[in-house]
Parts: sequence; C-alpha cells; structure tokens
Amino acid sequence: MRLRLPQILILFQVNLMVSQTSLGEINLENGMYTVGFRHYPTLDSSRTYSRAMDYTNKKVPRPISISLWYPAEQIGKGMEPLQVLDYLEILKEEEEWEHLPNNQILNWFYYPNTPANQKHLKENTTAYSKADFRKEKFPVVVYAPSFMASSIENFALCEYLASHGFVVISSLSRGTETRWFSNNNAKEMETQARDMEFLIKEVGKLPMADYDKIALMGFSFGGLSNIIVQNRNDMVKAIISLDGTERYQYGLLEQSPFFDAAKIDVPYLHMAQKDIPDNVLKEDKINAELNTKFPLYDSITQATTYRLKFHDLTHSYFSTLGILFADRDKRQDKSDSKIMESYKWVAAYTLHFLDAALKKDNNAMQFMDNEPSGNGVTQDLISQTTKRPEKRAYTFQDFNDLASVQNYKNLSQLYDSIVKSHPAFTIPEGNLNTLGLQLVFNPKTSSQGIEVFLLATRLFPYSANLYDSLAEGYLYIGNTEKAIESFEKSLALNPQNQNAIDRLEQLKK
Repeated sequence: MRLRLPQILILFQVNLMVSQTSLGEINLENGMYTVGFRHYPTLDSSRTYSRAMDYTNKKVPRPISISLWYPAEQIGKGMEPLQVLDYLEILKEEEEWEHLPNNQILNWFYYPNTPANQKHLKENTTAYSKADFRKEKFPVVVYAPSFMASSIENFALCEYLASHGFVVISSLSRGTETRWFSNNNAKEMETQARDMEFLIKEVGKLPMADYDKIALMGFSFGGLSNIIVQNRNDMVKAIISLDGTERYQYGLLEQSPFFDAAKIDVPYLHMAQKDIPDNVLKEDKINAELNTKFPLYDSITQATTYRLKFHDLTHSYFSTLGILFADRDKRQDKSDSKIMESYKWVAAYTLHFLDAALKKDNNAMQFMDNEPSGNGVTQDLISQTTKRPEKRAYTFQDFNDLASVQNYKNLSQLYDSIVKSHPAFTIPEGNLNTLGLQLVFNPKTSSQGIEVFLLATRLFPYSANLYDSLAEGYLYIGNTEKAIESFEKSLALNPQNQNAIDRLEQLKK
C-alpha cells in the first residue's frame, strides 16, 4: 500500500524514469559554520485539530512540528552527521505514521522503492543532531513547504544556509482540520500562513536568532502563504519563492482579505521552473499562460523584485527530496547532471539574495544586480529580469505613521520637513478632522487630538468646521476658555454655525 501523493507532486507524474543523483554529486558549497539540527513538536492551543486516521474524531490543540537548522559550535567527539533516513523518519512522523517500520518508508510514501533510492537513505548529510547553539546572533529564514509536504523537504538547502550563518526554521504543510488539505485552498493558504506566523513567534524564543532580520522562503504552495504573512507582518524583511504558486494562482491570493500587492515593500526573489513544453501542456491540460503570465510580479510596485527562470529545472526539483527521490518525466526533464547544476544555482542565488537583503552585503547586492552570465552562469541556464520600486506619492497614511510614532507632537515641524522632501504632498482637510476627533474623544489620546487640530487650523485657517471641532476638543478636556475662543473663531468664519451658537450660549451663562 502507498499513501496518496500530494497534488503538487503528481502534476507531471507520467512517462517516468528513475532518478540517479546523490547529495555528494549535488555538492553544495557549505560555509564556515558547523550545522546543527533539532526537531521537536509543540502546540498551537488557539486552534484545534484531529489526526487524520484517528477515527474517534478527537479534537486536540493544533500540533506544530518544527525542524530547525542553525550555526552550531564545533561538534563533540564521536558525533556523527545525520543520514537521509533520519530526515525521512521525520517525514514518517509528520505523516502520522510514526510507528511505521523504516524498511517500509519507500513503499509507503511518495517515492519508488528502488535500489537507487535505498542507497540515498544511507547517505550522510552535513547536519549534526542537537549540536550546541553558537553564542552569536544570526538572521532567520522561515521556510514554508509545498502542498502538504514535510518540514524537511528541502533539507540540503536549509543545511547550506545554516552553514553560511542563517537560522532556518520550518514546519510541515498541514491541513486546517486534519493532516490533509480540504478542497478549500483559500482556507488552507490562510492556515499555512498562520503556521508560519507561529514559527515567527517561535523564533523569538531562540537565543541565537536575530529577530530584526527575518526572511520568508517557500516552495510551491508555500509561496502563497508567505505573501499573506509578509502583508500583515512588518518584521518580514525579504521573500524568496522557489517556483511559488503565487505565480500560477494569483486568483487564490485575491481571495484573502489580507492580500494587497501594494504592501509588498520588501525585496522579493522568485525562481521559476522552465517553460512547460507544448505536448505536456496539451496532455496534462495545463493552461499555456502559466509559461508567460505572472500577475503578482506585474502588480508589485513598491519593492525591488527579481524574477529568474531556470531552463533546466521542472517544478519538483526545487526541493532536495524531489532531486533525490522523484522519478523523472521523460517528456520534459533534463539530465540529472543538469538538474543538480541548476539546484546549486538555486542555492547560490538564495544565499546571495539573503546576504544582500538581511546582511546588506555589498558583494551580494552586486551579485543580484548582475546578469547571470556575470556571475559565472553558463549560457541559457538562467534568464533574469529585475524591477525597481516605483516612486510613489507620499500619502496621508505615511504622514500619520510618522506622527503616531512621535505621539502627534511637533506636527508642524514634521509637516514642514515632509513638504520639503515631497513638495506635492497635501493633507485633505477631512482626514485631519476625522483623525483629530478620533483622538480627542479618547481619554487616553485627547491631547494628541488637540495637536492634530492645531496643525489643521494652521493649514486651513478659514475652516469654520475645524475650529468647531477644536472647540469641542477643548470642551471635552475641560478647557472652557480655549473652547469659547475656538467657537468664536468658528462663528466668525461661518455666522450660520448653529452648533457654535448653541455652545457659546451655554458656556457664557
């Protein structure tokens, strides 16, 4: 018996041939740090969950299975690196078959039980289980796996990044209610986004994690959830997409009430598979526009965006497990040597992008700005387009963001400095009036509301309505003298202001 394949793994599973690769042949060039690895379960008690094969339908807190790669201290004597089988034991646990005998793993899950795949299980990785954390701070990468995939699906890339000075944290892609996704992909996208946000909070508990330097990385379906996470979390400083589904399912993003392309204001790198051949498009009933259209990329205006196309990679081979274990599609897949060479470049671009975005490394920035040929990429392996952020108009929201940081004090100086840098900037009178009233009638922010009205009456000295609002603010905080003075100014500007007439009559009794 074999479990059903996740959807994303069966997209091109016809006319297959067996893969012949190894970690040694991929040969990612690890950095200076020893790689530590830890895997542990935790719970999100704010949500409920049922094990897929627990027919009692018992509800439990949502389990979060965490895999963590990190720069470690030098390993102790006698410590041995993890083998690939150690990672697949985590896959077994995350699929809720933790008691399955190891000799059944290849029969049971996604990959054929061939001599080549059995050989992979015995290969050594570069990570050491439970090695001591280094006593330094490192930037963080939060990894979102593909459709219903394991937290360890890209373990070689995660080890590679840890060896170069990054903490990488991942959790499996799990359905909202059980291990399996429902038919509502919008709901599952939101669930995965919440899981990634849980990981971001978990990062705050790690002694070696630099919480001010967080990037998101996702493969396939994980790319969708990462856009939502970035849209609503300011601590995210960069996004890496490994052939992320946000390219193919923009309509799914639009179903989220949190999605707004204008909020993508951090560096974004999308690495895409090669063009799908016409015969595969026809046989698999795939829309040919997937080769050319990328509405999200076109919609991003406030961030530097890099779009790379890998002409020797199909979708599955943006993950370690895909390269090692997945069968090849004779209709379109390149040779194993070309696939492994391309994966090395995926890793290299990921590292340089992170070094540029999180570490502000000048050499890495230059690498990202080069044409691929300038980085030593062989001709026709990768094509790249880069888009810079558009210069946008300064908005009232921008002004309010700065004003709130300084508790709405010294607003005239703030306004003057903004106008000096952005001469076209203007503030609508109605926005100031609304903001002032919201603040002034809140006992905790009444004085801030007065400051807003003082700026408003400076900018609009002939507005009877603003002086009337300022007067109401003074009256609310008990400054009767100032209230009378402001009502009188309002009445002088508009003798028909009945509210000012009535208030002054009451106040002067």
